[in-house]
Amino acid sequence: MKIYTSLLVFIIAVFSVSSSSAQGNSSKFPNKPIRFVVPFPPGGGNDILARTIAPKMAELLGQSIVIDNKAGAGGNVGTEMVARAAPDGYTILMASNQITINPWMYSSLPFDIEKDFSPVALVASVPMLLTVNPLLPANDLREFIALAKAKPGSLNYCTPGAGTPQNIAFEVFNFDANIKIVHIPYKGTGPCIADLIGGQVQATIGTMASLEQHIKAGKLRPLGVTTLTRSPISPDIPTISEVIPGYTSPLWYSVLAPSGTPKEIVSVISTAIAGALADSVTKERLASQSFVINYMNPQKMTDLIKTDLIFWKKEIANINLKID
Repeated sequence: MKIYTSLLVFIIAVFSVSSSSAQGNSSKFPNKPIRFVVPFPPGGGNDILARTIAPKMAELLGQSIVIDNKAGAGGNVGTEMVARAAPDGYTILMASNQITINPWMYSSLPFDIEKDFSPVALVASVPMLLTVNPLLPANDLREFIALAKAKPGSLNYCTPGAGTPQNIAFEVFNFDANIKIVHIPYKGTGPCIADLIGGQVQATIGTMASLEQHIKAGKLRPLGVTTLTRSPISPDIPTISEVIPGYTSPLWYSVLAPSGTPKEIVSVISTAIAGALADSVTKERLASQSFVINYMNPQKMTDLIKTDLIFWKKEIANINLKID
């Protein structure tokens, strides 16, 4: 009887240890591939950045990262998808500061940027450029503004879509310069740039990452950057604020997870992002595509969202632009 009891105790003890070990292994994050949602078509800044940092993140996390482009409604389709995803760290979002613009652009959104997301990290910023077709008779920003004033409503500009940061940046430019250049929304950055090069549209404001190669090839002419200071990447290009004092339209990119994602998991992802951004190969690739690395941890990212919401509320009110 004693032998039987001792054996039974031993079996129960072994089973308990095995169960505990299995439970610990299953709770270790990550133990399966991570879905990295890009809420725009391939080719834009969100997509380029996600695909550049994902390989090193995957290496550091020990799991593959799958890029999933879910475009639509100015980024709202993919963003809502992540907001509704399980808060387990396996679905994350590459979000531009459109997340702080959209609340003021739409009468209602299917998500609340502060309540439905857990900020993970600020990843990078990228200068945006006001760029024109080189056949347009405007060699600099002053000539471009003068041309727009001489022919009101005759010029148009393209963007990846209505309500995108590029669209907002150009409308703020319209407002500050007291001109009216007509918006032609496209479904993605690629088609917009193709038609700009082809002369179907005359101008755009786009990311340096998506425009630089065409500028170097002489297919497009840059007139000004949207940041308050010149870009260290292309210091010869003036800022728009040099002609229109105070003009600025920043563009940054962050990673968000669904609200309720455990802080430990958020920290693991954020640390992997920081590690990817510190990697020499990743840094070189980002620099070659005009991104400026600007990592922030979850708390600082949370603070930035609050500050940016206030900034864009004022700017959107100035231009009185609504999507619906």
